[in-house]
Amino acid sequence: MIPFFINVNHLFMSDLTNEIVLRPRFELSLNTELDRLKQIFDDCSEDPFMVKRLDEHIYIRFKKKSTTFWTPQLHLELTSFEKGVSKIHGVFGPNPTLWTFFMFLHFGVGTLFLILAAFAYSNYSLGKDITLWIVGMVFLIIVWFSLYAFGRMGKEKGKPQMEQLKTYLRKLVSDFKRV
Repeated sequence: MIPFFINVNHLFMSDLTNEIVLRPRFELSLNTELDRLKQIFDDCSEDPFMVKRLDEHIYIRFKKKSTTFWTPQLHLELTSFEKGVSKIHGVFGPNPTLWTFFMFLHFGVGTLFLILAAFAYSNYSLGKDITLWIVGMVFLIIVWFSLYAFGRMGKEKGKPQMEQLKTYLRKLVSDFKRV
């Protein structure tokens, strides 16, 4: 089973697990005020990264020249519920446009499979030949496995840049003591 939550010690004390999960998450507590942490992300600008802050949400992406089809991004959410302690909730993930496109394709393949299954069942109940419907369903299963394999391949290609994002975040928060 693949974990959906990565312990902060795994993220910042050692490398991520051998296999990068689809959208690894982490939480980091720091001894600093929220405004100071926001300022750190406002003032940072280092090639090849592009940092965008919208209130408590921070997006760390690669600049266009370093971007490929599979380039990941890091979304951070800053929170503070006690004075002097701020938390960073982070999620590594693919480009939102790519993520939406893949989810749309998976949903479309699943929907078509169910439609073909309904037609196959109806024709079977009526005593008609269902060979065409079954062939269509098998084809959609092959398409789904192809999408899965394509996604796994992309995840592998994005690993080095994910490591770069992780290293950059470590560098940005290295001045703060962890809680």
